[in-house]
Amino acid sequence: MSVQVLAAEMAEVELKDVPSKELTPESPLTTKADDKGIVESEPKAVVTSATTPTMEPIVKTGDPSPGFLTPNTKMPQASAMKRTDPQQNGGEAFVNRDGTVAEAPRLKKIQFADQKQEFNKRPTKIGRRSLSRSISQSSTDSYGSAASYTDSSDDETSPRDKQQKNSKGNGDFCIKNIKQADFGRREIEIAEQEMPALMALRKRAQGEKPLAGAKVVGCTHITAQTAVLMETLSALGAQCRWAACNIYSTQNEVAAALAEGGFSVFAWKGESEDDFWWCIDRCVNLEGWQPNMILDDGGDLTHWIYKKYPNMFKKIKGIVEESVTGVHRLYQLSKAGKLCVPAMNVNDSVTKQKFDNLYCCRESILDGLKRTTDVMFGGKQVVVCGYGEVGKGCCAALKAMGSIVYVTEIDPICALQACMDGFRLVKLNEVIRQVDIVITCTGNKNVVVREYLDRMKNGCIVCNMGHSNTEIDVASLRTPELTWERVRSQVDHVIWPDGKRIVLLAEGRLLNLSCSTVPTFVLSITATTQALALIELYNAPEGRYKQDVYLLPKKMDEYVASLHLPTFDAHLTELSDEQAKYLGLNKNGPFKPNYYR
Repeated sequence: MSVQVLAAEMAEVELKDVPSKELTPESPLTTKADDKGIVESEPKAVVTSATTPTMEPIVKTGDPSPGFLTPNTKMPQASAMKRTDPQQNGGEAFVNRDGTVAEAPRLKKIQFADQKQEFNKRPTKIGRRSLSRSISQSSTDSYGSAASYTDSSDDETSPRDKQQKNSKGNGDFCIKNIKQADFGRREIEIAEQEMPALMALRKRAQGEKPLAGAKVVGCTHITAQTAVLMETLSALGAQCRWAACNIYSTQNEVAAALAEGGFSVFAWKGESEDDFWWCIDRCVNLEGWQPNMILDDGGDLTHWIYKKYPNMFKKIKGIVEESVTGVHRLYQLSKAGKLCVPAMNVNDSVTKQKFDNLYCCRESILDGLKRTTDVMFGGKQVVVCGYGEVGKGCCAALKAMGSIVYVTEIDPICALQACMDGFRLVKLNEVIRQVDIVITCTGNKNVVVREYLDRMKNGCIVCNMGHSNTEIDVASLRTPELTWERVRSQVDHVIWPDGKRIVLLAEGRLLNLSCSTVPTFVLSITATTQALALIELYNAPEGRYKQDVYLLPKKMDEYVASLHLPTFDAHLTELSDEQAKYLGLNKNGPFKPNYYR
């Protein structure tokens, strides 16, 4: 239809007079942003009254000359009339009163990433305060810390090759980056809010200084929760030197905050095996300083001193050990007559077994798996090797998420508990071909060997919730026929020649502290127990404890629990004199015998 005919037909339409407003070249054009480009919208008709707006018919033309919309014809309420002439490049035009045609402002086309505008270019340096999950580092940095800040300029340099000093000029530490101290301090402050018992102990006992003169050398996970423990020990009078018990669990910003606060810390996330032992040696071997107390997690520190510096045991008053692996080592030394000092078995205290091992792992197993694999648990078949307190926590969490859970166990008592809790007890070789996830938590070695790894289904996730990295035979996977492919930090694909692959987390090391975090409140219970054990051993009169392994007295266990009850606004019931006499108990406890676990 020609422009003239169109204009004539429109003039015949009887319309109610409506005032119109001219849209000038200065009329605003709205813009819309989209993830593929910027699009300028069409000019909008301006309504100047509550009645029907005046619109102009629009046709297409190839005329490239600029033109403006000049409304002069009364129109019915409808959308603007447009025509597109495919032969004329889709240009839009407006019909003026005299029948001439003018071109409308042209639209900008969307440009995709493969056209002129390249959206995949990103800054090469984000800056020092870049989050570890930033776009440029998402495949290399750790997801273990919720706020792990990195200095990209220093990432490739080994801390052993750096000379760092804190603001006071002290350089007796070796960490990733002292500049991260402010961020670490904030994490420590958050942790303090969830560690009421440790803060209460610090407040009650710092006046008495029960650890005055104590020189504590520690080897534990260096996290914000450990930092609260170290600062509490310092407030109670102790001097502390610390190394990490796991090469992946250190929070670098927390280590920086401790170094800035004057603590001698030797640890960073991603240490090599050589770095690990070097850091322990730096803690122990200092001229003019010798430890008299050991706080260990896994027994590596105790083993190193026993191997390299056995004469130090002459001045060491005691060892406090937290993990089941370290406790086994202590009992082995005791049985062989080689344990030189008293040792406190914190791992088997009620507050550690029933809270840290059970409740902590019940929450952190899901956190670690989600952060590393984004796996959905509903309907997945999972085998949990070991039904101790850690295994119980893992099974309970996975069952609640809808997983089908199998259990392997050597102890008939724990096995019966698993059956009574609704889990099917199996041997690992019976289900290894069908399960989607394999979790070890036995404290033993070679639980998952190469034979089982070869038989796993494609995509099976393999991880460890025990302290040591001996449960999964990772060394057997480092062979020429298998290919290792790093997916992200702490996540590897191990690929077989036929294309089958398994997902190995943290190279078989402790999943929750290597790949995620653990609930601070539960760690408050363990840390308070450790602090009380140190105080007990350090202040015990000579002869109370011999060269053997001891459990924490139940009175102390109950004291630790009581310090946490106010958080829940909990109120204990008190025994009457008659009730206490009937039970043969002291009204103030202990309420359980020492053998109770």
